[in-house]
Amino acid sequence: MSRPARWWDSRGGPLAVPSRPRPTAPWALPLIACAVAPLLLAPPAGLAQSPSTTLETTVVTATRTERAALDVPASVDVIERDEVRDAQWRVNLSESLARVPGVVALNRQNYAQDLQISIRGFGARSTFGVRGVRLYLDGVPASQPDGQGQVSHFPLDAVDRIEVLRGPFSALYGNSSGGVIAMTTRVGPSDPTAEVTAAAGGYGTWRTGLSLVGGSDAAAAALDGSRFSTEGYREHSQATRDVVNLRAAARTPLGQLRVSANSLDMPDSMDPLGLTRAQAEDDPRQAAPQALQFNTRKSARQSQLGGELTSDLGAGWRSIVVAWLGSREVTQYQAIPVAVQASSSHPGGVIDFDRQFDGIDARVQKFFDRATLTAGASVERLDEDRRGYENFIGSALGVMGRLRRDERNTVTSRDAYLQLEADVAPRWQVTAGARASRVEFVSDDRYLVNGNDSGSVAMSSINPVVGVVYRPAPSTSWYASYGRGFETPTLNELAYRPDGSAGLNTSLKPARSHNVETGVKLLPSASLSATVALYGVRTEDDIVVLANVGGRSSFGNVAATERYGAEASLHWRPTTSLSLQAALATIRATYSEPFAVCPAAPCMRPSVPVPAGNRLPGIPAGTLFIRADYRTRGLDVGAEWRAQSNLPVDDRNTDFAAGWGVVNLSVQQALAVGGWKLRAFFRIDNVFDKHHVGSIIVNEGNGRFFEPAPGRSWTVGLDARY
Repeated sequence: MSRPARWWDSRGGPLAVPSRPRPTAPWALPLIACAVAPLLLAPPAGLAQSPSTTLETTVVTATRTERAALDVPASVDVIERDEVRDAQWRVNLSESLARVPGVVALNRQNYAQDLQISIRGFGARSTFGVRGVRLYLDGVPASQPDGQGQVSHFPLDAVDRIEVLRGPFSALYGNSSGGVIAMTTRVGPSDPTAEVTAAAGGYGTWRTGLSLVGGSDAAAAALDGSRFSTEGYREHSQATRDVVNLRAAARTPLGQLRVSANSLDMPDSMDPLGLTRAQAEDDPRQAAPQALQFNTRKSARQSQLGGELTSDLGAGWRSIVVAWLGSREVTQYQAIPVAVQASSSHPGGVIDFDRQFDGIDARVQKFFDRATLTAGASVERLDEDRRGYENFIGSALGVMGRLRRDERNTVTSRDAYLQLEADVAPRWQVTAGARASRVEFVSDDRYLVNGNDSGSVAMSSINPVVGVVYRPAPSTSWYASYGRGFETPTLNELAYRPDGSAGLNTSLKPARSHNVETGVKLLPSASLSATVALYGVRTEDDIVVLANVGGRSSFGNVAATERYGAEASLHWRPTTSLSLQAALATIRATYSEPFAVCPAAPCMRPSVPVPAGNRLPGIPAGTLFIRADYRTRGLDVGAEWRAQSNLPVDDRNTDFAAGWGVVNLSVQQALAVGGWKLRAFFRIDNVFDKHHVGSIIVNEGNGRFFEPAPGRSWTVGLDARY
């Protein structure tokens, strides 16, 4: 008999699978809440303010139109510049995203693999990079047309704001939009300013940065560059990252033009690989022996250029055109045993690819007295030259050997979308839209040793969304929404067939989801805001790992999965000096029908059962963030608690990474010296030195699921602006 899971267990031991009382109607909670939420959560009459005194200070662009947050029928949060920069490393999005309910951003302590980011469970199965979540930097997609993305090039020193969209309206952004994270860097009128930033901490970690900003309403620019370096908490996890970001804006005869250029260089980031439970408990700082044997590592370079032109066409018409192009080069050395590569169809233990990507998104908007109509189209293209090599030469391991794979892959997405936002009554607003998407995959085999494995496949969908907002008081809004989502497999997920043969896995189908949400947003004063959201998601043909053996993962579809949960957030400033933030999320994410997976590849027929009711791996049932700040006379003292429940490591729920809770403390002081404005900070993370697993590698075929997080660590930093 299973025992209930302990939420905030930080000892690192195995936790049993929680009992699974199966609800008779998983959609009942959101639907009932649609009816009762306005009555339960509307503020008392004494708190409701008149329209003239309501302070709707947060403006969001989640529906592609600038609107007050209370008027958007979706869960959307904005993380401001100060929240990203204050007493933080400004290296990883995981530092800031914890304050958004429903978002899980796990720092893997492995810069060869990027962060693990999921939103309401979308993207949790990714073993590297980010998938299932749509990413943007200054309007340029950081997600490729197949849904795979990365955030290592996000310049957090240059941030202006980060907007996070969750729920049904994410579908308006196309393929793999289980949620949207859009970061915008600063540019605008400013006196010429130079800023030097530096930080240092434990495990040989440091960061430096230089920023130059200035300009007027007519033309402005900002240049930011940073270098990050670490010896790593774990053995064999050294990394160096250089990021440069240029953002410029100017008024032109055609309209307002914004241009961005971004560059990333990460040479030889070491990969310590995951650990088995026994290894993690024995020495969490060790690297897997295979990582040392094969010197596992990854080098990445990326550059991109984007531009956005906004033009006033007159008579209430406006056009917005965004265009971009870029390149990405990756060479990665894996720990695949020599014997495994003996098969003539094996692609080798070294991945080497060059990608060119580009796209354009153009839309027009018509503004009526009580409505806004948006129509647009986008085309995105990825062109990849991919090669595979053996990771040995004779007895020498971890070196580039014989060619084993050579192909050209292209992914092209073509989308059209239409959206209407209208005030249909004094207190009622409706937003509705649809997006038609078509994604084409083409693989041209140039290796030809085992025959021609070229192939192609196309996937398409039309996804509608609709939402309604009711404003019972100027300081309150209630909303409900529905949307249908669409998620194709990535190139990597299409790469291998379960039967071990080469060529695209054309039997894979896209996952299709139905998403409902209801919620209440409260803004009774400038010092208090709160949100509550309830949601349910049913996904058909969800994509899962059938087998993961010998460095190769093959994927298939399962009948259905279900996710439903609740989220709440609070921002409160009870005094001019004290501020409080809290974010709570709970989710039940399960397989709603049984299926089977392969014990190994090749596999003609999956035979290992996964029962209905098993939890989806990589998704914590609960997360919690609480932070308090006290500010006075340039001094800021902060304390926060971050916690999450346990994580299933695989579809069969054979093991769990224990839940944890850690306390972090920070203090920063601002002062002026001559013409310089200084801000120094000191931070301690994991104050009580809790041993815990920071992230997992989902469905890792060798049982190396666990990636331990650091114990107590410190950071000291200084920002100097002139």
